[in-house]
Amino acid sequence: MARRGLLIILSSPSGAGKSTLARRLMEWDPTIRFSVSATTREPRAGERDGLDYRFIDVPSFKHMVAEGEMLEHAHVFGNFYGSPKAPVQEAIEAGSDVLFDIDWQGAQQITNSSLAPHVLSIFVLPPSIGELRRRLIARASDDDATIARRMTKSWDEISHWDSYDYVLVNDDLDQTAAKLFNIVTAERLRRPQQPQLVDHVRKLQMEFEETA
Repeated sequence: MARRGLLIILSSPSGAGKSTLARRLMEWDPTIRFSVSATTREPRAGERDGLDYRFIDVPSFKHMVAEGEMLEHAHVFGNFYGSPKAPVQEAIEAGSDVLFDIDWQGAQQITNSSLAPHVLSIFVLPPSIGELRRRLIARASDDDATIARRMTKSWDEISHWDSYDYVLVNDDLDQTAAKLFNIVTAERLRRPQQPQLVDHVRKLQMEFEETA
């Protein structure tokens, strides 16, 4: 029986494991699509339009926002970023799940959009602040000042944990990934995600009446 797709949102403070869990989820089910954001910044070396980002100019971006064609958008370091609505809506109606790796502000915008009935939002917490700092240091990709900024921002992210449908404490990656897979499996079976159930029940009713 056909179903509608889910709009899956994963959020967390930097270092809690969101990106790793997103990768695990897409390895678990390769049919899950990753949402490709639009941006007004210039492409970096090796980036491909339509795969890494959809690169558009500022007037086009602002027009899309004004016309309600962006699910969420933000202005970051002098450039605009956003999630075009049309491809996500098409995927959901076709029965494909779409994954978003975004912060709480983007999640809030999407949750307030017309696609809200299909949203599954999940927040990932670290087991402790000390472990969060250790993971950021272990990356060896940021200097001390950048790590300090990420740690300062982390509490702002964590403070919005209770606006999500599910919250996972990522103290063991394998166990957390397994819980994530279970959540997605269950949410796919929600009644609103199965539009053909109404016709199926009507068919059952007709069969019942014919045999009564």
